[in-house]
Amino acid sequence: MASSTCSFIFYVVFLIQFCSAREIMDKGQKTDHYEENHIDIYGKNDINDLDPALNVFFHVNDLYLGKKMPIYFAVNDPSTTPRLLTREQSDSIPFSSKRLAYLLEFISLAAGSPQALAMEQTLKQCELEATPGETRFCASSLESMLDLTRGIMGMDKLKALTTNIHNLSNTLLQEYTFLKEPMEINVSDMVACHTMAYPYAVYYCHGQKGYNRVFEISLGGENRNIVDAIAVCHMDTTNWDSDHVAFRVLGGQPGSSPVCHFLPADNIVWIPSP
Repeated sequence: MASSTCSFIFYVVFLIQFCSAREIMDKGQKTDHYEENHIDIYGKNDINDLDPALNVFFHVNDLYLGKKMPIYFAVNDPSTTPRLLTREQSDSIPFSSKRLAYLLEFISLAAGSPQALAMEQTLKQCELEATPGETRFCASSLESMLDLTRGIMGMDKLKALTTNIHNLSNTLLQEYTFLKEPMEINVSDMVACHTMAYPYAVYYCHGQKGYNRVFEISLGGENRNIVDAIAVCHMDTTNWDSDHVAFRVLGGQPGSSPVCHFLPADNIVWIPSP
């Protein structure tokens, strides 16, 4: 009975959410142990060939009124964006690379297809051990995300910060201007949750010990788009991989300088609530 219930729930969830999930591009798959942006973004060796979607990284000294820079913000239709499952649904569906063959067979996906490779990458990313000074987990239900985040931060009251995009056109990459002086949100701790490629909503969440800064930034696009963006600056990158995509975009190496990045609209930063 339990097995048939699991199959029924997974089948229903798949039908509702898989067809509306983010496009999984047929690119070479790479598991980056230190990747900050887990949304089908894979950098190339030549800086001139980098995916345009990597225009989210910047230097901490770029934080000033009037700064102009090209930034990529994806357009997501809320009506078709995969939703988090309930805890009961999440607990009923296998979430393990060891069960990948079963999952692919059940939803009739061919092994080696772009979708199957993306699922495999997500599962393996979620199973990686945390780096020194880091805590991490993957969540597919709001309840588990909140419980695990509270455990990491040691407090019950949390506040969610997200990037809010107003009247965004189909121009994903455009030049933006900082309309106001960036406002720093003074926090002692934070957990960032990034969306992953999967048939239903899965978030990769991590917190890292060290000095991190969170900012709210008002942006005006060249196409008159307005974005109230959340940005995070990692002030200590000593333990980052030397091949981290941020260093290919910004230059530098682990520990040489802070790395800042904007968060896509479907990502979440959890901070303590006053």
